Amino acid sequence: MNLLDMFLKGGIIMYPILLCSIVVVYITIERVLVLRKAQMDVGQFMMKLKSIFHHGDLKGVLTFCSQKDAPIANIIRVGIVKHDQGAEKVREAVEDAGRAEVYHLEKHLAILASIAGIGPMLGFLGTVTGMVSAFRTIETLAGSVNPGDLAGGVWEALLTTVFGLVVGIPAYALYNYFVSRVARFVYEMEVTTTEFLDLLQQPESRSAPAKVHDDQASSSSLVLEDDAYFRKK
Repeated sequence: MNLLDMFLKGGIIMYPILLCSIVVVYITIERVLVLRKAQMDVGQFMMKLKSIFHHGDLKGVLTFCSQKDAPIANIIRVGIVKHDQGAEKVREAVEDAGRAEVYHLEKHLAILASIAGIGPMLGFLGTVTGMVSAFRTIETLAGSVNPGDLAGGVWEALLTTVFGLVVGIPAYALYNYFVSRVARFVYEMEVTTTEFLDLLQQPESRSAPAKVHDDQASSSSLVLEDDAYFRKK
């Protein structure tokens, strides 16, 4: 007996299970492509971005982020666009962009989790309805049935449970895998966003020490001149 014969003997419940399996395959392929597209070398990206930023080229930073179609680059691009509106506006824009990127990464995962629970339940429902049909046959024949006939009806009823588990178990495993991948992306986005916000504050923090350094240099020169004057005296 091939797979098609087993599917047909499972009854009408096999069709919703088949639909669930198609949805699982579609979501798996779609999520793999999305997460692969979102993956990038964060360390190398931030190193290049800092190099451009330290040269004072904000347009270059914006162009560099536009070349990367990844969540982290999208978040930083939004922050660069809002950089002249104050630190609070930049933080709000970055947080909103981060929430949008997380939603995009988690899209369809709830459906995958639902199928992980619905698939086995559909299989169990098919088994129960099959057993009900088998016992109705026994009642119709007034108990005059062969054990072989009863066993045949039972194993056909159990086919839906088998197919339901075949769909539900991989769906549950894939859901956990994608959730762990998304959690890693979220962690990288949080760390990189914090590093980016600190980077925006660096020009202001560098200006003050430079001024202090100049004042110290001038005062030192005055002290040296005074020492030279008294030595001549």
